[in-house]
Amino acid sequence: MDIEQIRALIADDLQVVNTLIRRELHSDVVLINQLAGYIIDGGGKRLRPVTVLLAARACGYAGLRHVDAAAIIEFIHTATLLHDDVVDESGLRRGRKTANAIWGNQASVLVGDFLYSRSFQMMVRMGSMRVMDIMADTTNTIAEGEVMQLLNCHDPDTTQDRYMAVIHCKTAKLFEAAAQLGAVLADRPRDEELAVGRYGLHLGIAFQLIDDVLDYSASSAELGKNIGDDLAEGKPTLPLIHAMGHGAPEEVRIIREAIERGGLEHIDVVTRTIESTGALDYTARLAAKEAAQAISHLAVLPESPAKNALVGLARFAVNRRY
Repeated sequence: MDIEQIRALIADDLQVVNTLIRRELHSDVVLINQLAGYIIDGGGKRLRPVTVLLAARACGYAGLRHVDAAAIIEFIHTATLLHDDVVDESGLRRGRKTANAIWGNQASVLVGDFLYSRSFQMMVRMGSMRVMDIMADTTNTIAEGEVMQLLNCHDPDTTQDRYMAVIHCKTAKLFEAAAQLGAVLADRPRDEELAVGRYGLHLGIAFQLIDDVLDYSASSAELGKNIGDDLAEGKPTLPLIHAMGHGAPEEVRIIREAIERGGLEHIDVVTRTIESTGALDYTARLAAKEAAQAISHLAVLPESPAKNALVGLARFAVNRRY
C-alpha cells in the first residue's frame, strides 16, 4: 500500500480528526488562533495521527476516542515543532516560513505551551488514567531528548549511540505513544499493547534516520527545507558521524570544523565525503532494519486491512523522498 492508499483507508477518521483539531485550537486570544492554525495547516503528513487511527483499527477498536487520541498526538507534535524552530533558529519548515520567523520567538514558545496544555485538557476529558500515564511519560521523554540534542549540538565527538539515544527520545517516543494508544483504547492485553508500541518506536527511528538521509540528498522543494540545514545548525546526525569514522583525515577535519562552527561554508566537501564513505547508504540500511523490526512486532495482531496499512506505513517511512 502506498501512502495515499493508507490515508484513503482512514479518510473518514482523518476528516473527523481535522475537524476536532480546528475546534480545539479555538481560543479567545486571536494570536493563538492565527499562529497555531498556521502551523497546523502547514502541510504535514499527519503520520503520527495516522498511526493512532490505524493502530486502533488494527487492534479491533470500534469506538470514536481514537480521534481524540490522534488530535492529542498531533497537538503535542506541533508544540514540539514550535519549540524546536525557536531553539534551532529555523526560518523554513515544509517549504514555508516558520512561525517564529513570522511572529517571533516569544509568541511561538507561548503558543507551543498552549498546545501542550490543551492536549492535556483533552486527555482529562478522555478519562483514561492509562492514556494520561503514557502521555505524561512521553512528553517528559521528549523534553529529555531535546536537552540531549542540545548537548550534542556543535559536538563532533558525538557517537552513534548518543545520537540514537536522541532519536529514541525526541522522535520515536511520540510514534511509540501513538501506536500504543490505539492498543490501549482497544483494551488489548498488556503484552500486545507493548508490542504495538514497539512497532511505533521502530517506525519513528526509521522515519528520523531517513530524514537524516534526505537532509543531504533531497531537493529543498521535495523536503521543505534547505539541504544541509542540520549541518548549518551544528547537528552531528548519523551520516556525518559515519563519514567522520570513515573519511580521510583532511575530510574529517573539515566536517569536525563544520559541526563545531555551524554554517555551510564547506558543504560541497562535506556532501562529497558523505557520498564517498557510503554514509547515506549506511543510514538507509539501518532505517530499513528498524522498519523491519517495526513490522515484526505486528505479529501479535490479526490480519486486517488496517494491519496491512501499518506495514505499508513502515515501508513508506524508508522509501519516501520527502
